Amino acid sequence: MSDYRPTIGLEVHAELKTRTKMFCDSLNDPDETRPNVNVCPVCMGHPGTLPVPNRDAIEHVVKVGIALGSTPNARSRFDRKNYFYPDLPKAYQISQNGQPLVSGGTLHGVKVNHIHLEEDAGKLVHDESPIKTGGGPGGDTLVDYNRASVPLMELVTEPDIHSAEDAVAFMKELQLVLRYLGVSDADLERGQMRADANISIALDGELLGTRAEVKNLNSFNSVFQAINYEIARQTEILEKGGKVMQETRGWDDVKLKTSSQRSKEEAQDYRYFPEPDIPPFETASLDLEALKLSIPELPAAKRERFMREYGLDYKAADTMVGEPAMAAYFEAAVSEYREDAPDGATISTVYNYLTSDLRGLMKQAEIEFSDTASASRCKVTPEHLAHLAALIDADKITSRQAKDMLATMFATGEDPEAIVKNEGIGISDSGEVEAVVRDVIGENAAAVADFKKGKIASLQFLIGKAMGRLKGRARPDMLKELFVKHLQ
Repeated sequence: MSDYRPTIGLEVHAELKTRTKMFCDSLNDPDETRPNVNVCPVCMGHPGTLPVPNRDAIEHVVKVGIALGSTPNARSRFDRKNYFYPDLPKAYQISQNGQPLVSGGTLHGVKVNHIHLEEDAGKLVHDESPIKTGGGPGGDTLVDYNRASVPLMELVTEPDIHSAEDAVAFMKELQLVLRYLGVSDADLERGQMRADANISIALDGELLGTRAEVKNLNSFNSVFQAINYEIARQTEILEKGGKVMQETRGWDDVKLKTSSQRSKEEAQDYRYFPEPDIPPFETASLDLEALKLSIPELPAAKRERFMREYGLDYKAADTMVGEPAMAAYFEAAVSEYREDAPDGATISTVYNYLTSDLRGLMKQAEIEFSDTASASRCKVTPEHLAHLAALIDADKITSRQAKDMLATMFATGEDPEAIVKNEGIGISDSGEVEAVVRDVIGENAAAVADFKKGKIASLQFLIGKAMGRLKGRARPDMLKELFVKHLQ
């Protein structure tokens, strides 16, 4: 097989979080389940209505651009993109073509061509069974216009991506950025983020091949599988001496393959022209300085800081950055831990008990880290988790005791130091432990003999006996050291 190099460009759409829709006062409510409730004459395209741009949506897009190092264009305008779909009530879409809001920028090593703003279409609902009012044998397709004219950001990358893995990584990083900025929930499962992928392959050293665009990929898995399928499909065509056609293709999540939908449109096929009802506007009318100041620490910067400041590896830092509420909890716990921890201790105990034990208890109780601000939801405060970690690292409790205590803390909200004091929990003093070790040795002659013959498993047996006698109030490493000492 020849060495073909894939080239991929993405067009990522994200619905923006605004109170109202893009050009009218109808509510932008993604949780509305009743069809055709949030509609009005403007978003339904009634004759004589006039669209008025949503300033918050414009500021959201400019804010994203600033965060990615893009340049807000001095002058921007809206255009009409003409095509007919049943879920597009005006039979055209108000979008941006010649003068988008921002240009340039980079994210995750991928260059951004531009970011523009447009309105979303409605939603088609397919009813497979015929309805009483004349439904045919194939069922009916109904239209819900609640989503029609919801503000939709579209980010277009340069063809800088060369694998499905990198495409997914870019989308995941963009999703995080949008969430950190608070401009979109970008939830793919709810249709708030989706992508079109332009894919071509060519031999190394050659120019770009003929591209095919795969539309409306609505999950990270779909992006990954569709790109890899297209790479394989186009490679097979070229290997057989065929020619890849420029076209729009759809992805089938069931058959796991793409299929041709139509020959690829060019910009002129949409008959773009300036939107006559919305005059061009200057971005200088926005408070760009205030938008810059409103940008929080972004995922890449937070990831790097967590690695530098807390000694986390990339994977651990990425886990934290992926859940901002958990990252905030972690930082609060570490701040408290450093005041109580013994000299030389690291924050690894805090991280491990947070991401494993506490997270597991929260998952069972269906509690999110965003709920930790409410004591009625999560009773384990960052300070209490820090105190628990400090007790472990100071060798005052064992890991087994810590797990049991955390379950009690989760149920009652008690501080671990109070639990230790009230319930007499803690590691026994060295004299008590040593006495138990001597007793266990005296009571288990066979296991002692086996150990002296080189059977290491016998040592674990003896440690288990002592741990049971002490009811978990001793560290296994302490017991091992004492047994080895007395059995030599």
